[in-house]
Amino acid sequence: MNKVVITLVLLCFVLAGYSQAPTLKNTSPVTDSTEYLNPKQYVIGGVNVNGIVYLDKSVLVTLSELTVGQNITVPSDATANAVKKLWAQGLFDDVELSIANIKSDTIFFDLNLTERPRVGRINITGLNKSETTDIKEKLNNQKGKIVNENLNITINTIIKKHFVDKGYLNTAVDINISNDTSDVNSRIVAINVNKNKKVKVSKINIEGNTIFSDAKLKKYLKKTKEKAFYKVFGSGKFNREKYEEDKTSMVAKMRAKGYREAEILSDSVYKFEKNTVKIDLKIHEGPIYYFGNINFAGNAKYSTSVLKQILRIEKGEVFSEEKLEKRLRSSPNSDDVSSLYLNDGYLTFNVEPIQTRIYKDTIDLEIRIAEGPQYTINKIIIKGNELTNDKVILREIRTKPGQKFSKEALIRSQRQIVQLGNFDEQKMDMKPIPNPADGTVDIQYTVVEKPSDQVELSGGFGGGRIVGTLGLTFNNFSAKNIFNAKSYKPLPKGDGQKLSIRGQTNGKFYQSYSFSFSEPWFGGKKPVYFGISAFTSLQSNGRPNGDADQQKIRLNGVTFSLGKQLKFPDDYFRVDYAANLQQYKLRNYSGFLFTNGDSYDLSLSQVLSRNSVDAPIFPTSGSNLKFTVQATPPYSFLNGKNYDNLSTSQRYQFSEYHKWKFESQFFQKIYGKLILKAQAQFGFLGFYNRQVGQAPFGRFKLGGDGMQGFDFLQGSEVIAMRGYANNAVVSEGVPTNSGKPIFTKYMLELRYPISLSQSATVFVLGFAEGGNTWNKFSSFNPFNVRRSAGVGARIFLPIFGLLGLDYGHGFDPIPGQQDGGKQSFTFSIAQQMGGFN
Repeated sequence: MNKVVITLVLLCFVLAGYSQAPTLKNTSPVTDSTEYLNPKQYVIGGVNVNGIVYLDKSVLVTLSELTVGQNITVPSDATANAVKKLWAQGLFDDVELSIANIKSDTIFFDLNLTERPRVGRINITGLNKSETTDIKEKLNNQKGKIVNENLNITINTIIKKHFVDKGYLNTAVDINISNDTSDVNSRIVAINVNKNKKVKVSKINIEGNTIFSDAKLKKYLKKTKEKAFYKVFGSGKFNREKYEEDKTSMVAKMRAKGYREAEILSDSVYKFEKNTVKIDLKIHEGPIYYFGNINFAGNAKYSTSVLKQILRIEKGEVFSEEKLEKRLRSSPNSDDVSSLYLNDGYLTFNVEPIQTRIYKDTIDLEIRIAEGPQYTINKIIIKGNELTNDKVILREIRTKPGQKFSKEALIRSQRQIVQLGNFDEQKMDMKPIPNPADGTVDIQYTVVEKPSDQVELSGGFGGGRIVGTLGLTFNNFSAKNIFNAKSYKPLPKGDGQKLSIRGQTNGKFYQSYSFSFSEPWFGGKKPVYFGISAFTSLQSNGRPNGDADQQKIRLNGVTFSLGKQLKFPDDYFRVDYAANLQQYKLRNYSGFLFTNGDSYDLSLSQVLSRNSVDAPIFPTSGSNLKFTVQATPPYSFLNGKNYDNLSTSQRYQFSEYHKWKFESQFFQKIYGKLILKAQAQFGFLGFYNRQVGQAPFGRFKLGGDGMQGFDFLQGSEVIAMRGYANNAVVSEGVPTNSGKPIFTKYMLELRYPISLSQSATVFVLGFAEGGNTWNKFSSFNPFNVRRSAGVGARIFLPIFGLLGLDYGHGFDPIPGQQDGGKQSFTFSIAQQMGGFN
């Protein structure tokens, strides 16, 4: 009878636990000696946890509330509750509490637990490679998680949100979980994703508008457009996040027109047909408002009249909070009230417009100003420069200790650091750290080093043969550490110098080798640029020296440069001077004004430039202007020779000329990330003496990729023009090896970035170009140009430089040339960033 009663009591405990945890297999088995009808009180002597691999045993004991040393009645609710609380965590497939031992009035428990399996691997199907990579990154933190229903919900939510944000509103996710044979406690999560088609907007219905037309309001929804057959580049696709942004933007645009009460009363997005939705918007426009009286309060540094001149808002103008905000603190040109104070040390300056009176359709404002104290710069902190020396960054910074804080100087410092080309401009950070106790501010510049050295390794086709090129450019070189073995990484780095070595050959028919070194802070104290470069090249028919049929041209040259930054008209200007010496040795080589002999070109050049672009790789604003004058001595006026009696080789023994060039680039943000680049170039090679005429070298060749390669390293300047073959663009006659003395070129280019990451900068572009070359000024006409248009792409890889591929169509065939001088595809490699080609 006693055994029956004990069995019934035990059954009651099991059922009690089962009612709280349906999958509980065991509760608290005890020995037959336990008197269930006579509960006894014990002291807990210990709790041993078995079966745990991943979890903290001490935490589990705490959760069970079976504390060593506490009194417990067995059997009682306390033992049943211990099982329930552990089961409620959702971490176990089996929870069992048993009595391990009883010594006098001390009891010892065993907690026997079976952990639920965890995610070992995640396999994804149904997506392309890049999409699979993106989803795996988002799901990476799910590995090791408990396999339960919550896991399924989380994975489903993450994947659907990812694709819904991209316009795939009907994404389906199927999850299948299987055993992992390599680990008994792991599971393989197989996920099959079906994005289905992107959902498009079939129709946008707008209600309640009387002032703003439907077309105007739909125009304000810039990223949410109705589908149409002519919208072939993605317009009409619905994106919930962009739709929410568009609603905010539409209301802001209406309020900017003076309708300050404008709002969206209600909106709904509902399924219309397969893969389409309709949008209903109910609008309240309200009346139009105007600016009334505007007063300033709290201003001590600047008078009200000065602040009103900067605000530039008159009584009676249409009221616009957007305009007011721009004039107070967010003007893109920094000509707002806040910039006035922030550029004068008032780091904690604040301004708040208060609407003091609204009467009829007029709003009076009081602009309340809290100037705060003027802050002086205390110290500059540089972080993140693992390779570049502090001095290289500090010498570019315009915020100096002891100066008043200036927002303008801070922004300019950022530009100067980015222009070094050694850091990721997307990750650079500037942080003012005020010290209110003494009225000073520390400024912390955080940079992230990026690979800046470049390798040019390419093969091409020139002169009927394969041409190999190897070039190495080290953009953060340190000459002073050449003999310091510890500084090699793999070469000495950190001083901002540039070293470049390049070789190009196809064997005995063509060789070209060049070297250059530059130091942007010659002497280390002032921004004085010093550079030296040298080159030698040889092109021939492969015949040995002494062979009467040998044809060759050899060029040797060296250039020394000095330059400095100017302070007037502003510090974006700089001037550079160069001394150039080049030697040309021709042997039976046609295409120039003479075929045999040596010619020397000794010239001086001056370049006045102004560069205010905001980034070297993908500029979004600013301009780059350059005016160059280069000239040789007028030998014919100094040597007293009669050039009519000289042979051609004697006439051109010392090349004489004066060369003038103007180049300009402008960058402007059009909309969003879309950038417009406008460019114009002009070049003219003049002569001193009509008896001598034009110099045989230093002319211009227009057309093609603009690369100084196998066929064009012959004393000419090569200017790119897509849609036409190399050196094909001429106004009359046929192209020659020496080129033409006059050229002009114009270009418009729309650019859109695909990636601006540290590892690669990628952008696509569309272009329209026009250009031409002439033999003399009498036939020069800047509007008589060969035209072309096309599309292209650029990718900047830190190790290879800027790579480009373009497809261009030339609209104006050039008479006398094969295919009218046209060339559809143009490839460029390792071209200079921000150059004029």
